[in-house]
Amino acid sequence: MKLRWGLAVLSVLGALVAAPTPASASVPLVRCTFTPTPSNPAARPVVRPLPLALTRGTVDVTFRFNYGPVTVRLDRGRAAPCAVHNMVSLVLQRFYDRSQCWRLSNSARLGVLQCGDIYEVEKGGPGYQFPDEVSGSETYPRGTIAMGNQGPGTNGSEFFIVHSFANIPANYSVMGRVIRGMSALDRMVEDGIIPTDPNGPLDGAPAKPVKIQRATAAW
Repeated sequence: MKLRWGLAVLSVLGALVAAPTPASASVPLVRCTFTPTPSNPAARPVVRPLPLALTRGTVDVTFRFNYGPVTVRLDRGRAAPCAVHNMVSLVLQRFYDRSQCWRLSNSARLGVLQCGDIYEVEKGGPGYQFPDEVSGSETYPRGTIAMGNQGPGTNGSEFFIVHSFANIPANYSVMGRVIRGMSALDRMVEDGIIPTDPNGPLDGAPAKPVKIQRATAAW
């Protein structure tokens, strides 16, 4: 029933986007390309987002972790409207509900929580991918939420939230910032990391499992 409700919402949004507008009207839309990945099918049943994204306004998404809620404000007017559009679509379709965040890092180079992969780190996406939206000037201070990827143009469902800072190249589409709940991420870090990544002992699985119980969107 929840999936049907989410699809109904997407259908309504599609009708609004497709509605004719006066020639003089300035339509705040950008075209997005969501390409199916048959060799990497969807980990959960979802439909691809509509190929048009709004470029105005914000959306607040709340991830209800087992550590407490974290609310991020996604900004359509910044550099990554397609990424915002995609995340809202996945939230409405309950893709992130009852999923686990497989990676936590806390090194001098990288301090992030990585989520959005259903099976394990970088495995279990939505069955499609879309291009990066970066200008080359992106930075990733504490509280940033950005798309994760496995190389250029491989965005899907993976994302990360910066709990300290991330001294990384500007290769990741920035969607917005945390507006409430950073203390929940701090507690995750305090509980420690099980090193599983070759990058070092402060990069691996959270010592205590981090789970997204539910994700919701509000306008």
